[in-house]
Amino acid sequence: MPAINIPRLNLLDFIGDDHVKQHAFSQELGKAFNDTGFVMIANHGLDASRIDELYKQIQAFFSLPEESKRNYEIPGLFGQRGYTGKGREKAKDALTPDLKEFWQCGQTVLDDDPVRHDYPENIMVSELQDFNDILREVYAQLEETGKQLLRAIARYLDLSDSYFDKHVHNGNSILRALHYFPITDPDSIAPDAVRSAEHEDINLITLLIGASADGLEVLTRDGTWFPVKAQGEDIVVNVGDMLQRLTNNLLKSTTHRVVNPPRELLGTSRFSVPFFLHPKSNMDLTCLDSCIKEDNPKQYADMTAGEYLDERLREIGLKM
Repeated sequence: MPAINIPRLNLLDFIGDDHVKQHAFSQELGKAFNDTGFVMIANHGLDASRIDELYKQIQAFFSLPEESKRNYEIPGLFGQRGYTGKGREKAKDALTPDLKEFWQCGQTVLDDDPVRHDYPENIMVSELQDFNDILREVYAQLEETGKQLLRAIARYLDLSDSYFDKHVHNGNSILRALHYFPITDPDSIAPDAVRSAEHEDINLITLLIGASADGLEVLTRDGTWFPVKAQGEDIVVNVGDMLQRLTNNLLKSTTHRVVNPPRELLGTSRFSVPFFLHPKSNMDLTCLDSCIKEDNPKQYADMTAGEYLDERLREIGLKM
């Protein structure tokens, strides 16, 4: 396999009081996002027991009968809340849907921010109250962790540490519980069907809480695929397309995929939990002036985060 440097950083170095460590963290984070687009983060606020409980509850939900899960698939929400069944989502430009099903929950606005009228209510699973509770807890923790990482990114970009704060407070972030379901008859699936075809994420950054099995691969800068696996309780963080647009490709959204397991393991499940950190829909994604150079002219048309999200949801088949 090709060599690749995916560094492991300690978030406590940034949220502590040591300015030298804070500066080093932001510089290493920015360098990692330049080099590979991925980084491992330790001490992110979720311990092993909470992660274990999260996966326990996710497996319990996807073990429900198909008819029970379909009760939570709500037309008109475009997969942004509740359950999305098999064969619904595909990667941009892919012809075949991914081999997965998933659950999504979103923002709960607790103050008087007018944006609360823009978000649909989260859907509760009546059969599994513990499932509802752990998703809400994990969402809140990863949102806070994401805010700290964005502050480090802002510092790397020579912006105010608080640059992203107003955009991601009550932002349109999504926590997704993914089930790559077993394939009991390999000959029944399309030849090009994979668990998740190569793609880039839509949002600012993605925080991934491990996975129950291998399969995640990142496309390196030299065009080869490299397997990525978090160490223990670490989370994997990568750049999304919105941050790429904002920084005019200074921080690049990295192409990744989830490959099918060996044929003898096709009959097994894989679970994973990414948190897609989105800003509010009115955030201006116009390329930062500081990221436009003579040797790197402006690459993208002006667009808000909401406009870009709408465009991408149509491209991946969740919105018509």
